[in-house]
Amino acid sequence: MSDFTFWDVVRNLLTGLQWTLALSLVAFIGGGLIGLLIMVMRISKKSLPRNVARTWIELFQGTPLLMQLFLVFFGVALAGVEISPWAAAALALTLFTSAYLAEIWRGCVESIPHGQWEASASLALNPLEQLRYVILPQALRIAVAPTVGFSVQVVKGTAVTSIIGFTELTKTGGMLANATFEPFMVYGLVALGYFLLCYPLSLSARYLERRLHAPA
Repeated sequence: MSDFTFWDVVRNLLTGLQWTLALSLVAFIGGGLIGLLIMVMRISKKSLPRNVARTWIELFQGTPLLMQLFLVFFGVALAGVEISPWAAAALALTLFTSAYLAEIWRGCVESIPHGQWEASASLALNPLEQLRYVILPQALRIAVAPTVGFSVQVVKGTAVTSIIGFTELTKTGGMLANATFEPFMVYGLVALGYFLLCYPLSLSARYLERRLHAPA
């Protein structure tokens, strides 16, 4: 194993795992905030924000994450702005996440019976107040499970960022595999790291789905 011991490999992979977790959290939180705005635009009665939101969702859902990552990393550099692999990875994954969360949440909001909108309108609430005080609390119950479930895809999506040099778990594993000449062992540990991150999230999504009686 060259000059690396097994525990050296594990220690370096744990560092990569921390960066994977950090990137996942940034992308999920940032994507959630943007996704909430896109969702509100998507269900708007006005055609302009609705069309902008639809275009946004179709753009990021209809193109590969890898291409989006390249466009952010190299496109920003072509504009004369230097961007680090960390910033490019966080931005690309945040935008990617926002499109999927917006569509997940739109489906949850639209699953609420239209009578709820009519009832809240009779209370003299404007559309945003109806959404905030009446619709979203009900939609939240439905949205929790698929939202947690999608977080697994965000974690796995971080692996793609290794292609631009961001040193997360996959990139760390690749460097260690080249240094130790033990690719099977190293990538086995990398897979175990992703499993330890994703499996609890998958279990949580299934538990919440049963607990909240949310539809699949």
